[in-house]
Amino acid sequence: MGRSVLVTGGNRGIGLAVARRLAAGGDRVAVTFRSGSPPEGLFGVRCDVTDAQQVDRAFKEAEAEHGAVEVLVANAGITRDRLLAVMTEDDFDAVLDTNLGGAFRVAKRAVRAMMSARGGRIVLVSSVSALLGTAGQTNYAASKAGLIGFGRSLARELAPRNITVNVVAAGLIDTDMTASLPQARRAAMTAAVPLGRAGTAEEVATVVDFLAGPGAGYITGAVVPVDGGLGMGH
Repeated sequence: MGRSVLVTGGNRGIGLAVARRLAAGGDRVAVTFRSGSPPEGLFGVRCDVTDAQQVDRAFKEAEAEHGAVEVLVANAGITRDRLLAVMTEDDFDAVLDTNLGGAFRVAKRAVRAMMSARGGRIVLVSSVSALLGTAGQTNYAASKAGLIGFGRSLARELAPRNITVNVVAAGLIDTDMTASLPQARRAAMTAAVPLGRAGTAEEVATVVDFLAGPGAGYITGAVVPVDGGLGMGH
């Protein structure tokens, strides 16, 4: 029957590619979405990951449909890019609360059943910005760097229960989020990538699929880049 999987922010971009790949492999996949509609062919639950009550409700709906969550992919995230001199407290807090606080909330809710089952997989979707830094993204980079410390600490906590926790550091990936970048900025970012192109959401999904699968049973606390070489050395 496959495993019960929950992907946050799974109605578009990287999250949707991950959800579809895991579903194609036979897993029972639920995705959370904050706005819009659930993707066709996947079980969708509306959820704002900044709200612990909504997170709990989303898990209950997923559990009722597919059973206790065995694989969690924490992907939900937002950007509010601004230079620090003009960044508001709300710009900073909203990004931290969604990207890092959201991962905290969903992971905390997921580990209960995983610890009882003495097994599970958690994959956190971070960014090369966490390693390199990006001008105009102090809030975003801080939130994504926080995922690395959070994930590695959680990996140590959960390893005795056979639960792995890993981080994927995505680079410049073709998504709706990057499509909105000014052409000049996107061209400059692409030029900085050693492979000379943006990646695809499917390429990120391939790595998440591996980390969530049986072949990665001896990998935990890792930060795996999917960035065309942009962050090498970091």
